[in-house]
Parts: sequence; C-alpha cells; structure tokens
Amino acid sequence: MSKSIPVEFRDLFNKRAYASLGTLRSDGSPQVTPVWCDLDGDRVLVNTAKGRHQEKNIRHDSRVAVVIIDPANPYRYLEIRGRAVEVHGRDADRHLDQMARKYLGAETYMFKQPGEVRIMYAIQAERINAFSFPHAEQLSS
Repeated sequence: MSKSIPVEFRDLFNKRAYASLGTLRSDGSPQVTPVWCDLDGDRVLVNTAKGRHQEKNIRHDSRVAVVIIDPANPYRYLEIRGRAVEVHGRDADRHLDQMARKYLGAETYMFKQPGEVRIMYAIQAERINAFSFPHAEQLSS
C-alpha cells in the first residue's frame, strides 16, 4: 500500500537538498548513490543515465530506499522505502534540465555525455520515516 509524503516534510523537495538512493545489487548487497530528487504528488522522482549501477540494480529488483536530509538542519530528514514503479525516458531530459536549475542554477544540464540516454524513476513510498530533532539549533551552540 502506498504512503503519502508528510506535509511538513514536502519542503525538502523544494530545497537544494541532496538525497541518497539505495538499491540492491544482483548479489543482494546494497549500493547507495547521491542523487538529485524531485516530488510528483507522492512519488519521488530521480533521474539517471541508462547503464549506471542504480539503473541496472532497479531493473533487477525494484525495491529502493531514498533518504533526503534538510541542508539547513541535518537532524531533520525523510526516509522513503518503496519501489521504483515507473521507469521511462520520455520526459527525462526535460526533468534533468529542471533539476539543473534547482541544484546548479543553470538553465540546462551541461554534463550530459554524447550518446547518454537519461531515465527517470518514480518511486512509490511503501514505508516512510520522518524525523526532526527538536531544538536542533541548540546542538551547534
């Protein structure tokens, strides 16, 4: 059963907050990759290139985990465990340019390699853990 992203944590997807995407390798061992992320309703969107480890892993096993940490407060984070329910390249280049505006302040993604095929994953949450340490500002004093 899919879960909803808590309203009080949706702001993380509007910030320049990097996420960690955990996938499972074919031998069952975990692999974690830093990624840019976005939100479409209650689905987390991540973008990668065909042939990369996370793309191969998701093709083999769609179970994933995403953790996004608030850049303003490292004691506030959202963990999403679920499945990559949709894999498509239809809008991946447009989405990548959107993410370049958010994360790089550039109009387009300038690091695409010749022949690179972009893929976008929509991750449907099955379990969500949200955490915010109260009074985190006191920890840095």
